[in-house]
Amino acid sequence: MSEKKVIAVVGATGAQGGGLARAILADVNGEFAVRALTRDAASEKARELAAQGAEVVVADIRDEGGLAKAFEGAYGAFLVTNFWEHGSPEREKEDAATMARAARAAGLQHVIWSTLDDTREHIPLGDDRMPTLMGTYKVPHFDAKAEANQLFTDAGVPTTFLETTFYWENLLGPMAPQRDQDGALVLALAMGDSKLAGVAVEDIGKTAFGILKYGAEFVGRTVSIAGEHLTGAEMAVVLSEVLGEPVNYVPVPFDVLRAQEWAGAAESANMFQFYAEVPEFVAVRDLDFVRFLNPSLQTFGQWAQAHKGAFPRG
Repeated sequence: MSEKKVIAVVGATGAQGGGLARAILADVNGEFAVRALTRDAASEKARELAAQGAEVVVADIRDEGGLAKAFEGAYGAFLVTNFWEHGSPEREKEDAATMARAARAAGLQHVIWSTLDDTREHIPLGDDRMPTLMGTYKVPHFDAKAEANQLFTDAGVPTTFLETTFYWENLLGPMAPQRDQDGALVLALAMGDSKLAGVAVEDIGKTAFGILKYGAEFVGRTVSIAGEHLTGAEMAVVLSEVLGEPVNYVPVPFDVLRAQEWAGAAESANMFQFYAEVPEFVAVRDLDFVRFLNPSLQTFGQWAQAHKGAFPRG
């Protein structure tokens, strides 16, 4: 029977949880073991984790009893929600409340809750710089997560609040550099000349691992993460070097992004406006401190080089 402290990882087959699961599994002589929670134990990613030594348990964050059972006997847990699965701030808070109650019922000693900043602390609802969305939010997926922080505190769950940020992996999908009419690569972001606090998603899990290793010292604390702070122009320079051809940065006006017709355009525009116009977002993300927790923290250049072949080049 293992003497290791079990960490139940919600979203273990996803981006953030997967990073933590892999970090724990890679530390073969460490003090922790992984209990990977998933809705589909037969999925390829779940089977990969099992093959690497994780205990795979079927659980759903909307099933409080089942979740509490999945937490039984564990020392701690990493908790995350997927707002984009449903797009509802209220559902987001309900899911967080369910996890908080299950964590309390199981007597977990250390929970890491993956959260985000409350944009309304810097741009109040009455501030007309950006529209209010869904009645009471500026950036719903940020603000709902931030509101959910109190649910863990109220439940008496020993929690570290891990504030995440923009994933550089977004640049491998719809936000990837695109070719303009002349065939040149263009990085178009609604950031003006401001610095964007970005991170490799794998480093979120690795930083969570660092927090777990320090244990009770981090209970009740907020840790704000980033890998590097760069302007769009600086990111374009890095991408030019990595991709071997010029990449030009084009700042997209917030209102132009907001007016696009795809679902989530208004929220995305508000998010980038928050990134660009609230310098405190970058200021609280102390890169030296994040690197203290996660010594292998990647710079944007390191991340881009590692993903060179994944960038669309059409």
